[in-house]
Amino acid sequence: MQFAVIIPARYQSSRFEGKPLALIHKKPMIQHVYERASRSTSANTVVVATDDERIRQAVEGFGGKVIMTDTVHRSGTDRLAEAAQLLNLSEQDIVINVQGDQPLIDPRSLDQVVEPFKTDSQLNMTTLAFRIINLREKIDPKDVKVVFDKNGSALYFSRAPIPFGRDKASDDMYKHLGVYAYRRRFLDTFHELPQGHLENVEKLEQLRVLENGMQIRIVVTEFDSPEVDIPQDIQRIEAQMPL
Repeated sequence: MQFAVIIPARYQSSRFEGKPLALIHKKPMIQHVYERASRSTSANTVVVATDDERIRQAVEGFGGKVIMTDTVHRSGTDRLAEAAQLLNLSEQDIVINVQGDQPLIDPRSLDQVVEPFKTDSQLNMTTLAFRIINLREKIDPKDVKVVFDKNGSALYFSRAPIPFGRDKASDDMYKHLGVYAYRRRFLDTFHELPQGHLENVEKLEQLRVLENGMQIRIVVTEFDSPEVDIPQDIQRIEAQMPL
């Protein structure tokens, strides 16, 4: 069983065009993500999946591996499925999806997200959650929240505060981090599923899995991974990143 980290990266973005190439401490953001993911002890390979020539040149410029994918994909996961096919991964191999806008990703969290696959041969998908300590993240719709059952299976993802305390705000709220792991065979299944109603309402592709009655195992990590959504986030990230 191989573990492949694939980093989908798009140049076009309504809120931040060219985001993967934005400089953070004089290095492209995609380089920070790639180098940190490469430190995972579980990863057998790390590759960027893109449809943009500028990103390809940047990745090859710092010595990274890149795969060119189709320009038309409904979601990053669909791009991931194509990349996994191009890598000729077997059905049992594990694909780790790391977003290209997570320059503070901790490689230890990638080791954590694949751990359940080592003991559960029927498991198809996992993702990371972090216990929220910043009040702003509890109410900010850009920070996705997740609730899960006693066995660690996701019940729902939302941009709204969940669980919503009737009498007082919940002290136990978890933020969903944009790191997923899939068994290669499941990526093909995901790719063929129609978009769901809740997915379209919340604009969260992982809801496609839950709407079709499938399981997502939640792995709680102690390593936060703030994302870059708009140009103003760069300064905040630089302040948290050692030179």
